[in-house]
Amino acid sequence: MSAALSKIFAIKDLRQRLLFTLALIFIARIGANIPIPGIDPLPLRNFFANQSASSGGLVGLYNMFTGGAFLKGAIFGLGIMPYISASIVMQLLGAAMPSLARLQQDGDGGRQRIAQYTRYLTLAVCVIQGFLLLAALANYPGKLFPGFDIFQHGEIVVASHGWFFVSATIFLTAGTMILVWLGDQISRHGLGSGISVLIVVGILSSMPRSFYQVFLLFCGAGHGVRLGLKLLVLLLMGSLLIAVILAMVAVTQGQRKIPVQYAKRMVGNRLYAGGGAFLPLKVNYSGVMPIIFANALLLFPQQIFAYLGAATGIGFFQSASFYLSQGASVYYVAYGVLIFAFSYLWVSLMFHPAQVADELKRNGGYVPSIRPGAPTAQFLDFIMSRLTFAGAVFLVLIALMPDALYFYMHVPYGIALLFGGTGTLITVGVLLEVMRQVETYLVQKNYDVFMRKNVRAGGGRRFASLDCAGRRDSQFLFLFVAAVLVAGLIIGGCRLMLGLGR
Repeated sequence: MSAALSKIFAIKDLRQRLLFTLALIFIARIGANIPIPGIDPLPLRNFFANQSASSGGLVGLYNMFTGGAFLKGAIFGLGIMPYISASIVMQLLGAAMPSLARLQQDGDGGRQRIAQYTRYLTLAVCVIQGFLLLAALANYPGKLFPGFDIFQHGEIVVASHGWFFVSATIFLTAGTMILVWLGDQISRHGLGSGISVLIVVGILSSMPRSFYQVFLLFCGAGHGVRLGLKLLVLLLMGSLLIAVILAMVAVTQGQRKIPVQYAKRMVGNRLYAGGGAFLPLKVNYSGVMPIIFANALLLFPQQIFAYLGAATGIGFFQSASFYLSQGASVYYVAYGVLIFAFSYLWVSLMFHPAQVADELKRNGGYVPSIRPGAPTAQFLDFIMSRLTFAGAVFLVLIALMPDALYFYMHVPYGIALLFGGTGTLITVGVLLEVMRQVETYLVQKNYDVFMRKNVRAGGGRRFASLDCAGRRDSQFLFLFVAAVLVAGLIIGGCRLMLGLGR
């Protein structure tokens, strides 16, 4: 492992990209801990410290994506989520508006214009969302955080409500736009997709607290539990987490390769030979978006019914709010149905079998035993429908696992989220993407060494050994990163059987 790390740092370009990424991540974490002038985050911290499921709900999901900056009242309190929302809106509009659809097909120029429109929309979303958030914190904190009592916990906004709204909105908007710029710089000069890397860093920001819990469990008081039982619990929880991560990796990397044959074709005065290729169709094509959409769509009616029930005292609204809350069977049935619906909806918007079939036909490609044109489109739609079903089943299991551990096995909710849910799925996917990029640099470095040495005798074997060496180094690095991630994730899971309660 040390040899792999030394080789990684020996590559100048890779070393510069890694250090550049770490420097921008450090800046992002600083902004996530600088409070906005006029906001006292202490009441929120005290309130959520007493909540058993503080990580649940839309507020908890938003706070997880911001790396805790939301509940700290920091200048990066809105996080990168306004940009994510604007990107989703632009993708949905691209499927509905022909002008945007043409821009998406115009190459780099069209993508740059769409990116510019996305930033403008992000700016508007930040201004609106920031102002509404500040107004809710100042006037209706109990509605934003159910159960919060201003007389018991104290005021969140301690500044006057005049100039504060303007200045704080500017701070929040500027913070999000800075994060967008940092993410763009990481994508260009760093490792991985910048926006995804910032989200993962925010999700993993709770790891130091988890290490501290491990220290208390295994180095502090015994809590009346023998050391052998502690080690057994650690082994069981670690095995479960490793199994979940392996399943996520398998489904995230899973593809159905459709064989494609290309016939010989004449372009100008040149004859291009035919050949074989594969059309990869991902099992989990929609990613984590169906879980986010389903969660948000269920939370809004639940909160509306809760407010109506509290205001009017009508039993129907109170019962509807209860059945749409976490822990109720109706909630999980609706949750699973919505995940399936959004999975198919997202695939229908992003994947167009007719367009793919036309591209294959235009380039002289065809699927063996399938006629080009409409039959190929029907075949691709048939395959993609079944793959989407398998991916949706996987997403339902991942989404429901934290609640199953929390309600039926009494695992603390913050720890149960580590064994599934949105955060772990995003983390696994982004780490795989970063490791693929690192592996590309390692293989490229080995190719350069091979070309410089100009090995003639036995060159094929030398080339293969160098390629395997690059893959082996990247695998060692992946195991190192995975070990650090696993150590940070499993540390709190022992509280289930050690009797530390919720």
